[in-house]
Amino acid sequence: MHSHRGHHGEHEEELTPPPSKTKVKQQMHDLQDLGEQLVELGDDRLKQLDLPERLYDAIREVKRIHKFGAQRRQMQFIGKLMREVETAPIIAKLEVWGGTSRQHIAYLHQMERWRDRLLESDAALTELLAAHPDIDAQRLRALIRNAHKEKELNKPPRSYRELFQALREMLPEQVSTHADAHE
Repeated sequence: MHSHRGHHGEHEEELTPPPSKTKVKQQMHDLQDLGEQLVELGDDRLKQLDLPERLYDAIREVKRIHKFGAQRRQMQFIGKLMREVETAPIIAKLEVWGGTSRQHIAYLHQMERWRDRLLESDAALTELLAAHPDIDAQRLRALIRNAHKEKELNKPPRSYRELFQALREMLPEQVSTHADAHE
């Protein structure tokens, strides 16, 4: 039999060494840190993450534990359970909730541009309604009209801000679960 060790490319991926102990330990700490972030979330947000039942129950359990040693063990258990979970969608959702993802910032900028365009021209409302026929046109028209009146009368821009919030409600952000996962 001939050995193929001298040839490059054929079996190279089989020869990659396992991760170092330091790297494995760091990954474990990262999972435990992520678990701690999950423990800090309210029940409504936890439910939105679609976690495996065992992990969800373990997170809820740690909130009921008051002794430090028991809490620490439960957090280690959560870290262990986190190894079985695809963490990228969880991290992406936490970033959105924290307002830190590039996708979320781009979404907010898009809503600001829509608001500005709606205040500049009637054609923008026609375009928005064509793209999203299910949104509340009457409410948008009223907010646009009120924002113009507030500006003319030098009043605080309440309707201007309300228009932004209405756009966010009517055009919810589409969260990508894998766009930033491998960066």
